[in-house]
Amino acid sequence: MAHQHDAFRAGARASELIRQRAHFTDALLGELWDSQAWGDAELAMVAVGGYGRGELHPHSDVDLLFLLGENSDPVRDQLADFTTLLWDTGVKPGYSVRTVAECVEQAREDITVLTNLIEARVIRGAATLMAQVRELTADTHMWTSREFFKAKLDEQTNRHNRFADTEYNLEPNVKSSPGGLRDLQVIGWITERHFGVTSLEEVTEGNFLTAEEITVLSGGRDFLWQVRYALHMITNREEDRLLFDHQRELAALWGFHDGDKLAVEQFMQVYYRWALDLGQLNEVIIQYFDQAILRQNMADDIEELNDRFQIRNGYIEARSTELFAEQPSALLEVFLLCGNNASITGIAAPTIRLIQEHCDQIDDAFRARADNKELFLAILRSPHKMTRQLRRMARYGVLGQYLPEFGRIIGQMQHDLFHSYTVDAHTLEVIKFARRFMVPGMLENLPVSGRVARRLDKVELLYIAALYHDIGKGRGGDHSELGAVDAQAFCVSHGLNDQDTELVVWLVKNHLLMSAVAQRKDITDPEVVQEFATHVRDERHLDYLFTLTVADINATNPKLWNAWRGSLLRQLHTETRRALRRGLDNPVQKSSVVNATRQAAIEILEGRGFVPEDLEAIWSDRGDDYFIRERPEDIAWHTEAIDDHYNRDQPLVLVKNREESSVANTTQIFIHARTRVQLFSRVCAALEYLDLSVHDARIYSSKNNMSLDTYFVLDSNGQPIEDDHGRLKHIEEYLAEVLTDDHSELDIVERRTRRQVKSFFIPTETSMRVDEARNLSILEVASPDRPGLLARIGRIFVELNIELQGAKIQTLGERVEDVFFITDSQHQAIRDPELVAAIERRICEALDQQAAA
Repeated sequence: MAHQHDAFRAGARASELIRQRAHFTDALLGELWDSQAWGDAELAMVAVGGYGRGELHPHSDVDLLFLLGENSDPVRDQLADFTTLLWDTGVKPGYSVRTVAECVEQAREDITVLTNLIEARVIRGAATLMAQVRELTADTHMWTSREFFKAKLDEQTNRHNRFADTEYNLEPNVKSSPGGLRDLQVIGWITERHFGVTSLEEVTEGNFLTAEEITVLSGGRDFLWQVRYALHMITNREEDRLLFDHQRELAALWGFHDGDKLAVEQFMQVYYRWALDLGQLNEVIIQYFDQAILRQNMADDIEELNDRFQIRNGYIEARSTELFAEQPSALLEVFLLCGNNASITGIAAPTIRLIQEHCDQIDDAFRARADNKELFLAILRSPHKMTRQLRRMARYGVLGQYLPEFGRIIGQMQHDLFHSYTVDAHTLEVIKFARRFMVPGMLENLPVSGRVARRLDKVELLYIAALYHDIGKGRGGDHSELGAVDAQAFCVSHGLNDQDTELVVWLVKNHLLMSAVAQRKDITDPEVVQEFATHVRDERHLDYLFTLTVADINATNPKLWNAWRGSLLRQLHTETRRALRRGLDNPVQKSSVVNATRQAAIEILEGRGFVPEDLEAIWSDRGDDYFIRERPEDIAWHTEAIDDHYNRDQPLVLVKNREESSVANTTQIFIHARTRVQLFSRVCAALEYLDLSVHDARIYSSKNNMSLDTYFVLDSNGQPIEDDHGRLKHIEEYLAEVLTDDHSELDIVERRTRRQVKSFFIPTETSMRVDEARNLSILEVASPDRPGLLARIGRIFVELNIELQGAKIQTLGERVEDVFFITDSQHQAIRDPELVAAIERRICEALDQQAAA
């Protein structure tokens, strides 16, 4: 094996090495078999599975079938000794012992057994036994070609679903993922069963495979064999998962180096493009099988659409094989027809081939034609399954050819745990979500986004912005700025007016803005809202940006969106719309907000027995920030509970689910306790112990040395806490107990760091700046997420005499980007450079040491 590994590293092809290994194993097993005294027993040693195909990767099992004829029972014990000998020799056999009758019966019951037998070959022994098995398991006796095809197709569908039905898994399995080796094996098995051949290349009937497809088949299989061989070699075990750590090693083996794109991103782009090609080939051939096997005796149902296209049995097809050569615009028209006709199931396999063969017709002259530009815009406006048409265009090579800038991002990996998709797949996911907003009830958890989206005057502008928002990635530089340049060129080229062009370009350039403001700034502050409204300028820009932002977040990572994040964006959208309607030259004054909130809270509390004079006395030591950031109903909740709290030396803890439109979006924890050092760190450690994540923290200090702290938390699934079995009450009691006993230090929870997170160690980054208007410092911390992170930061604040005034906690996949509003012990902004440096250094050291542990 070491000799083969050396040869592989020196440039030998895996296709040669795995066949050499199979041949060597044949010879070894043959010698061992011949050394045994089998007597007159009728039996055979048969290779099955990958070994049966003559393919044996370094750590793959050697799959064997010991086939017994009549009167062979006496050798069963001898076969057990023989398999022990194989293990002792270093062979890892996976084996079964069966008679001919048992093979036939199990093949009838289990399609996987029959599949293994299709590829079986006799190494030693009575070949007549295997001939009997082949005869008795032929499609005239069991599993007709139709039944076999349907069973294998169901298997493939289930397998694809386990991998989210995409070739673009972040850690793909080179054997089982869509576009992997198993996809090639499936079409091989169906071919062998239907046509009676031993390989796809042997099929000549009906131009089953074109020369180009045979090239893709051979090249893709060889590439995946190279990758699989390398995985077995570097891990020294049977490993078919292309894990993050392995991706980096393989990128180095392939000779890639970091540049504008990381070496690993370059390697994975090659992998994804091969997987996409093979997945596409699988799709075309499976559809051929569908026509040749399932529908071979069905009468064709044909509907003519025009002189160029017709629908046959639900699939659109070209009426002439010369169509795309003679009328290249039909390369776009076919997708427009699909988008305008809901009865079309898909594109017929022969037409898919024609599209792929003629993609090179889409050149500069094609792109310059006004009718082709109008066709493309019409596709974006099509009423039926528009996103699916774009996916087909991307899959068959049309979209990347028509938009070369999109072609460059096909398979472009984003090497982190934040993005779940490649850039091209993410882009189409954004359009999918934006499209779903247009259908009432399609996304029940995003009703506000749907209502805003359906107000947009030209929805195709949203789709264009989505197409270009990340298109600049992988080039180096600011992808938003690079994408805006490409978007401008597209809009001008396609005849959009100045107003629409400006909107699209602005959206691409600012597509991250709304998310950043909502999640990293205090959007209860009227000045923050006014600044954002000034940048947005009008409600048209606001509505388009809001819709794009919600779609972008949902399409980035399935776990990223939660009710709290949604509530922040809705709040920012609502407050900004009010600011715009009020007029940018008429900003709301903080004093007006304070007075309005106080009055609303007074009106609530008057119904509960309070009088204004008592309330003014209770609130006299609370600053304006409290009345700006808190809702009147929450202020009333706090006030009534504090007034009823009889033991002021004991902390008061309140817990409830915060609702918006009768839907809980977060769990709200209010703490009223004597101000003390370590209060924040103790609370965060306790919440970590309860498996709760903090998403916002509001810290207020009053003149009577009592804290008024509010934490907004979610459970480990990103949801508000369900109050089953009194869990909210348990949280109240546990926090009260922790805060009462403040003499002992609360341990910070330690949990195992996930393997994927360890693969992405990124040093902690910090930055600090002074907010002169509020006389405080803003500390930003970006770091891989880990248990106890907030508690550790809180302890550093205590050690450096830093006062926390508030925090905005943002978790992006496995990375956090937290913002802390802090002052020194005198409640002043931190301007001492040495203290600033010490804060940043201590945080980086503490978090990075934890990550390395």
